[in-house]
Amino acid sequence: MARKEKTEYLIQAVSHALDLLEQFHGDVDELGVTELSKRLKLHKNNVFRLLATLESRGYIEQNKVTENYRLGLKTLELGQTFIRQMGLLRQSKPILESLVRECNETTYVAILKDFNIIYLDAVETSMTVRVVPRVGSWLPAYCTAAGKIQIAHMSDEELENYLDSHELKAFTNNTITNRETLKKQLKQVAEQGYAIDDEELDIGVKCVSAPIRDYTRRIIGAVSISGPSMRFDTDRMEKELIPLTLKASEEISAKLGFQK
Repeated sequence: MARKEKTEYLIQAVSHALDLLEQFHGDVDELGVTELSKRLKLHKNNVFRLLATLESRGYIEQNKVTENYRLGLKTLELGQTFIRQMGLLRQSKPILESLVRECNETTYVAILKDFNIIYLDAVETSMTVRVVPRVGSWLPAYCTAAGKIQIAHMSDEELENYLDSHELKAFTNNTITNRETLKKQLKQVAEQGYAIDDEELDIGVKCVSAPIRDYTRRIIGAVSISGPSMRFDTDRMEKELIPLTLKASEEISAKLGFQK
């Protein structure tokens, strides 16, 4: 069976909404319903419904004085997120590659989203037995090193709200499923500056992770070294892998403007 072109899956209403947002470019600050209707070649009622929907989500706001419309703060937030993530990827890549040359294990950069970890980039080891990179995957934060190092710096209220509404599911016998035990470990993680995944998500896989901060001193991600548990013994972790991870986190953070 022939594959359909992606254009066949387009949703017209979504396309119109994006067309509307794209009218606010260059020196255009505000536009009225009539002007948008002319530009988009849509009936005013349709334009008004699009504006009402976008306004309800914060992507468009109305000037109460002129009654014209302008971009809302949500569009700024999206733009800042894109810039931040692209900056993170660009600055972290050479450091990930350097890490692999030093320890010959797979390295990652990950961000936190809705108490899940998303791996943005990875550089693989040349070793035959290795951890397969999960770039783009969403993994639970509470049982991953990259996740624990980030939620360890959340407020008590944020953490409690999450724990009240989510089950700590066991993936292996090492997964922490008791909330008090998890909170105790997260406190230790915050104090020591790094987190370890001791076969808590996958049997036979260990990981060490440290936080990445930007110029505002906010944690925006984590850098990790991951590999088979047979190569991640306690001695190597303490003498080599943890120091390398901490060094990498400092280097990436410095490139993003963080100052101690």
